[in-house]
Amino acid sequence: MAELDVARRVAHLVRDRGGRALIVGGWVRDRLLGLDSKDLDLEVFGLPAGDLRELLETVDRVDTVGESFTVYKVAGLDVALPRRESKVGRGHRGFEVTGDPALSFDEAARRRDFTINAIAWDPLEEAYLDPHEGRADLERRILRAVDPRTFGDDSLRVLRAVQFAARFELTLDGGTRALCRAIPLDDLPAERIWGEIEKLLLRARRPSIGFALALELGVVARLFPELQALVGCAQEPEWHPEGDVWVHTLMVMDESRRLLDQAGFDRAKQIAVMLGAACHDFGKPAATAVIDGRIRSLNHEEAGVAPATALLDRLNLHTLDGFDVRRHVLGLVAHHLKPGMFHTSPAPVGDGAFRRLAQKVDLELLALFAKADCLGRRGPFDCSAMDWFLERARALGVEHEPPAPLVQGRHLLAIGMTPGPDVGALLKQIYERQLDGAIATTEEGIELAKRLMQTQA
Repeated sequence: MAELDVARRVAHLVRDRGGRALIVGGWVRDRLLGLDSKDLDLEVFGLPAGDLRELLETVDRVDTVGESFTVYKVAGLDVALPRRESKVGRGHRGFEVTGDPALSFDEAARRRDFTINAIAWDPLEEAYLDPHEGRADLERRILRAVDPRTFGDDSLRVLRAVQFAARFELTLDGGTRALCRAIPLDDLPAERIWGEIEKLLLRARRPSIGFALALELGVVARLFPELQALVGCAQEPEWHPEGDVWVHTLMVMDESRRLLDQAGFDRAKQIAVMLGAACHDFGKPAATAVIDGRIRSLNHEEAGVAPATALLDRLNLHTLDGFDVRRHVLGLVAHHLKPGMFHTSPAPVGDGAFRRLAQKVDLELLALFAKADCLGRRGPFDCSAMDWFLERARALGVEHEPPAPLVQGRHLLAIGMTPGPDVGALLKQIYERQLDGAIATTEEGIELAKRLMQTQA
């Protein structure tokens, strides 16, 4: 590993100057768990900031981040002095942080959140430093706060507890659980909340572990009332023997994660599907009623759009990596039953219906999510409709987007139409015929335009 080689080189140079460089944080935890880790951080003891920078400049170009506590980026590594933190204000940003090379590792590790993140590894001696027994907690599959006295100073740690418990399938220690329940979360900005939720949705094999813990800690009630409303919302046992909408939603999240791991979608599309899984039944609490002795949730898809929008607003989520995540999440919520409905329709569903649906949501994402929704139940349900749906979409070439218009404004102007709003209206008529399959070439579209112009003259 190149980063490890660089870390060893820096450690040698630091030792020659009378200091000690230790690998800290997530890399050490992941190494103990047998996982790959992209982040390698060094903490350097016994060397003043100026001397450390001078040393690092002999290795590679150095960028400085956060002068108050001196983090240097060099050759892909973050190299920092151990830090002292003083609580000076409310919230996760209310700290005064300074680098202090005279700190011992035991003191420096005490500022970390959980014991599993407070382990260091000496790359020269190939030995662990573990003053807070993080390795024993990993073996026992326990997530425990390092210092109960200061844990609550940073409210973000509650969400970190949720995502760590899910990602590494750990049980939250009883004392830490009580701390998390008592910490206010109203100081957290949207971007920090989303940062932890994204890790939960994308990195946990079973996100349901984290959401179940979040419910128990009161996080769901405090931050995500739309999810809280699903708890206790009954479903018809014939179709949902697993239980209420909350239980179903957790199962769909896990199924979505499993299917996405097989599909190889990029980050933004994975986020759209996972958020779709979380939000897809938001309309059920308002739409659910007992009709003729059975539990029904009529039109819950459309009813779910408004509460899903409210959650996306709270997280300030729109476009990620150039992909309109918001539009596709809302599309999944509004249309997640369509694949099954198309398949079981008494009258064959025409190609035009697929083309029109492709205007509203990526059909490949919809097919995958609808399959997760079908599988996210207990019982022998036939979920083959979603495979049929995706095959139809692919055969039409609309699995990702609707067909491009064959006729454009320039074509209409070329046959004598006057610029104005009538051009747009006629283009819309022609495109609707294209979606129905009535025209297949630009030439056919232009001929249709001529006929429509004559009838509308």
